[in-house]
Amino acid sequence: MRFSSTSFAVATLLSVSSTFARPSPKVPGVRWPKQAGNSQHHRREVLNITSETASSSLTAPYENIFISLTNDEAAAVISFLHNQTELNLTASADAGEWDNAISVIDLVAPNKTLALDFLDGNGTAPERYAKAMIMFGAFEEPYLQDFIVGPLPISNRTTYSSLDYTTTSGSSQIRNYDADYSKDEEFKFSIVNPIADIILDLLNATYTLDEDSTLDLWGIDPLWRETDDEGQEQIVAWAGFWRYPDGNASIFDGETLLPQGLYVKWSKTGRDSSKWKLLGWLYNDQFYSTTADFRAAWENGIEKIPINYSGDWVGTDRVGDLFPEDDKSPPVTVQPDGQRFGVDVENKYVEWMDFSFYITFTRDTGMKLFDIKYKGDRIVYELGLQEAIAHYAGNDPVQSGTSYLDTFYGFGPYAFELISGFDCPTYSTFLDTTFHSAEVSKTHRNGICLFESDPGYLMQRHSSMAYVSATKNIVLTLRSVSTVGNYDYNTDYIFSLDGSIETVVRASGYIQSANAAQNGDYGYKIHDALSGSMHDHVLTWKVDIDVLGTNNSFAMHEIKAEEVKYSWSNTTRSTMKLHRSTLQSEDDSKLNWSANAQVSYIVENQDAKNKFNESRGFKVHPSRGGAGMHLTIQESDNLRESQSFATHQLYVTKQHDTEPSCAHANNAYAPADPIVKFSDFFDGESLVQEDLVLWINLGMHHTPHTGDLPNTVFTTAQSGFMISPHNYLLSDPSRASRQAVRINYNSSGVQEVERFGGMAADGTVDLAALNANLWDYSGDVAVRKFPYDPLSPYNDTESIV
Repeated sequence: MRFSSTSFAVATLLSVSSTFARPSPKVPGVRWPKQAGNSQHHRREVLNITSETASSSLTAPYENIFISLTNDEAAAVISFLHNQTELNLTASADAGEWDNAISVIDLVAPNKTLALDFLDGNGTAPERYAKAMIMFGAFEEPYLQDFIVGPLPISNRTTYSSLDYTTTSGSSQIRNYDADYSKDEEFKFSIVNPIADIILDLLNATYTLDEDSTLDLWGIDPLWRETDDEGQEQIVAWAGFWRYPDGNASIFDGETLLPQGLYVKWSKTGRDSSKWKLLGWLYNDQFYSTTADFRAAWENGIEKIPINYSGDWVGTDRVGDLFPEDDKSPPVTVQPDGQRFGVDVENKYVEWMDFSFYITFTRDTGMKLFDIKYKGDRIVYELGLQEAIAHYAGNDPVQSGTSYLDTFYGFGPYAFELISGFDCPTYSTFLDTTFHSAEVSKTHRNGICLFESDPGYLMQRHSSMAYVSATKNIVLTLRSVSTVGNYDYNTDYIFSLDGSIETVVRASGYIQSANAAQNGDYGYKIHDALSGSMHDHVLTWKVDIDVLGTNNSFAMHEIKAEEVKYSWSNTTRSTMKLHRSTLQSEDDSKLNWSANAQVSYIVENQDAKNKFNESRGFKVHPSRGGAGMHLTIQESDNLRESQSFATHQLYVTKQHDTEPSCAHANNAYAPADPIVKFSDFFDGESLVQEDLVLWINLGMHHTPHTGDLPNTVFTTAQSGFMISPHNYLLSDPSRASRQAVRINYNSSGVQEVERFGGMAADGTVDLAALNANLWDYSGDVAVRKFPYDPLSPYNDTESIV
């Protein structure tokens, strides 16, 4: 479930916390989290927010041209747009659904062709441009549109125009079929109230428009477009009743575990809600096209289905018998000699061992990396999430009709503060993140962490009758967690001493479930009246690999079984050979990982050979869990043309500045006619010694079982892929690490211990210093951007806990 308000202006959503949540309208960049108890609002100073643990000694070799817009840049863009009278903008804080208002402000990433000139010392920094998403509500046909604004800073050179060049549709404009979301609650109440007695009887609960309501009502995402009996297109919504958690579970989010099994369908075609109409009711797999039909069936004795009630079982507090010895402190990790990597906090630039990279952060997809260098050479230009799909299935219309495109809600707005000592070691370096939505800039304190760790297994070891050697496997992890609705997505980028980079995503949080009635074919029964509601998670990453330049090829080296007659053998012998091929064009570049992992996929530079005449490259391969995911449903009725990046496990395309992303955050408004249709990227272009981009899917086929209650656990819900040097170097680069040992021994005992200059940890550890002050955990820092006073320490600022 993706929560947000339906009864307040967009700007209010971003500056106020509530104890009463409503279902999610199409409001990009915002979410209305259901919280319990009285939320506490605290003012905080918003200037000079930096991590106390971050190293400031490192200076980036050049400015981060990918870094997010600053608060002042965002404010200047907003002010500039308000001065364009033809846009007829209303301040977001005052805007209603029939106004034009700014929804999101973000950076337009520089074109790669310009960025590389600067990164390689051949030019000046590309000029900065902003993206502004504007909701145009002052029309009978409301729409959203992206604009490019720049160059920045704002001057008499600054202009704005529709941001169309990054689309496949030819226009960033898209019809908003859910512009009048605030009328949803009133309309739903109008059709539900006449059967309040039926609801009380069937569900033992009430649906009202105040905080006394024990039921919530929300459903499919995205909305459906259907043809009515007269051949006219109508916009259709389905919603199901969900019980609010109560009793001891009131502080928890367990609503998505409490589906009640009653559903309502209505048409919300057009902007006049008085013309919206009820289309029917569904209960226990019986559809009633009118309320009268439903009431008649109930009065004649309808067969009731079991109800899902809340209780302690939906809470995440500790329960059950204690584990033996579990009251003792668990093992902890320490950083005995201090931080061993450098961070330029202002530029969000990192150096660790042989790696360096820049971090940026966007509203749509959260954390991304740019210009990843290894041993001084760029190996990845861009690495970042593109889109995340959660596609459900079920006998009921809500599960069957739910296919979240999560960048619509955004990963940036929900990358909340990480828990020191839990999400990340207490010695981690923490970085803040900022996004700009509805003319408010929000900063999440400590939304990203970086830390070194020992993953618990060696990089290398070997033993013989005379010696044993071993090398520690120390990795650097960059981590962010985004809670998009009911799911918490943990993203890691893990750098290793052998030159490998692993991308890992994990999912926890509450599942979205279904009433068990009629859903036996769509999941396991996991509680009294609960089905696990099977679904697919597909998360797509863009990996723009550059191996010793931008002219690369995609090699496929396959191990094949063969029968061979050798000169030294009288018979044929069963063996295997390595068959090498190169992907020629985009006609054949929609791929799946090979059966039995017999094909190695390598991005290589065929013009750059090593001393053995082998092409230098980086191998791409799945590393854990559900790597190699794609949607089970190849032609989704819900997603239509918006799912074309999720039908295979791996894609290869030629890089174009006009194809920066395989998706668009507004595709959910019109899935059949999306702004970006990934399938249009494939137009037969050559892929031999060209600038290549890989699009890799991670995720899982999730059929929840009893172990998913109350929350799915990270251990099983994780997926990853890795890129690693392939004939790139002449030997294993981790041999350079001093964190190694060789022990020579014989029958007399140890004769020599070689430590290679590595320092053994010494001294004492202040264990109390490893305990984070959890009372310091805070919420968002929100700064109103219009009107904007950069000298004010508050600017209508609130910290929302």
